[in-house]
Amino acid sequence: MTVNRALRYGGRVLALTATALGTIAAAVPAAAEDQPTSGQIMADCASGGGKCSFNSPQFGEAYLGRPRQVSELLYNCTSSPASQSLSWADTVGSSHSVGGSITVGGGIEGIITASVTATYNYTWQSSHTETSSYTVTVQPGEVGWISRAQVMQQISGTWQTHYDDPKWGHYYWFVPDVVTGPAANGTDGKHNAVVADARKMTAAEKKLCSSGSTADRLFTRGR
Repeated sequence: MTVNRALRYGGRVLALTATALGTIAAAVPAAAEDQPTSGQIMADCASGGGKCSFNSPQFGEAYLGRPRQVSELLYNCTSSPASQSLSWADTVGSSHSVGGSITVGGGIEGIITASVTATYNYTWQSSHTETSSYTVTVQPGEVGWISRAQVMQQISGTWQTHYDDPKWGHYYWFVPDVVTGPAANGTDGKHNAVVADARKMTAAEKKLCSSGSTADRLFTRGR
């Protein structure tokens, strides 16, 4: 997918405006086949090949992300309800609409962090990790586990790339983007959630309960 028509138009307008001010020479309009993809622009931002900024960041309303399993599975092979504390760990990262996941410590992360800090005096973190334990009660013939949902938030903005020499026919390119990442617990009244989930054992799992050391006991298995 190439950078959209509006992006290309914006690049031409800025180049022509700058020429009128006498700061740079006019960029020759690039042929259609010479238009970069958003991935190529973002690669230059990440590597430093282009001088990039993330302009006008705007926060969307926080929301609770989808719950996901964060602990081992607890099997109840006994004939009575049983409770056990399970340790859990959960790391939630960030992604953006034009480039997939955002690498912690990478060039893209640093640019977004600087922009958000300058605009809102708020420290944005691309990744969040929590660990704890939670007691799960599992009925006979069921499997239990811990699920967790993280408060998430989106940041919309526009990447601006400046090249010392024209690239793809322009000094400047613009790419609209939406960044999705973890937000602080309580943002916009939304709170992280940790819950115990359970389901009935499958036929294969029931066979485990009738064999060897797992018979008539509780046991855990990895996710």
